Amino acid sequence: MSDSNNPQPGQINIELDEKVAEGIYSNLAIINHSQSEFVVDFVTIMPGVPKSKVKSRIILTPQHAKRLLHALGENIHRFEVAHGEISESDQPQMPLNFGPTGQA
Repeated sequence: MSDSNNPQPGQINIELDEKVAEGIYSNLAIINHSQSEFVVDFVTIMPGVPKSKVKSRIILTPQHAKRLLHALGENIHRFEVAHGEISESDQPQMPLNFGPTGQA
């Protein structure tokens, strides 16, 4: 009989507490990078509010950033196969070009 609390060799046991499981809404991600890391800041911008704060910051190695890129692409593809193409026409275009240090 297998105990689900004892992961098999090569498996990772990941815990998700209730606070983190609630999630944080974000409608803007700002990405910067240096030679050794990518920094993704998640922001919530509300209409009529002139100032916004970073709600969460994730720091990734370049290798993990590339894995995230591929994982997001695969999941977007699966979503669009199941639900139709995601339209970007309603969203304002976000700047994508950053300088060598990641600063706009």
